[in-house]
Amino acid sequence: MGFFETFWEGVLATSWLEWSGVLLGLIYLILAAYRSIWCWLFAFLSSAIFVYLCYDFQLYIESILQLFYVVMAVVGYLSWNSDTSTSKAKIDVITWKPIYHLANVLGSGLVALLLGWIFDSFTDQANPYLDAFTTVYSLVATFMLARRVLENWIYWIVIDAISVMLYASRGLYLTSVQYILFTVLAAYCLYTWWRQYRTQET
Repeated sequence: MGFFETFWEGVLATSWLEWSGVLLGLIYLILAAYRSIWCWLFAFLSSAIFVYLCYDFQLYIESILQLFYVVMAVVGYLSWNSDTSTSKAKIDVITWKPIYHLANVLGSGLVALLLGWIFDSFTDQANPYLDAFTTVYSLVATFMLARRVLENWIYWIVIDAISVMLYASRGLYLTSVQYILFTVLAAYCLYTWWRQYRTQET
């Protein structure tokens, strides 16, 4: 049986729980593209489902990441709610200086290597280094999203593309398809946020 046949059979065999998590996650990202505060509700629900799914499929680091997403959904909602209630109806977009990104890429890379080594050495974690990479960089990208940093979407494009391989390797084929869509949507979000940023500057 070829790769695509195996992949398609995996999608057809997807549990209702994974379907729910995927659909809620897609709604979250679409709402985030339009800077709707309600995106955080769907982020909370989707992440809560994936806490269980990732743990069940031995993606322990990813499960911890999803738990972090649950917390950040609350933080993001409170942050955006404060901004919209005290200043503008639409949430402003900001940018980071290049030095911040350089420090993040180097620092997060070192942390990812260390985390991958720990889980590779002491647990039965699947794909420890790949999982550590997506997890560590996702933590910072989520913080950047909550603070409305434009470049967060560049991070997400890379993270989501790598996550396609990570989830497919564990048989979570529908989630893998979700991350293909996430990659495309992240590119669209980058475009819409960039347009908003340009509007602010003029």
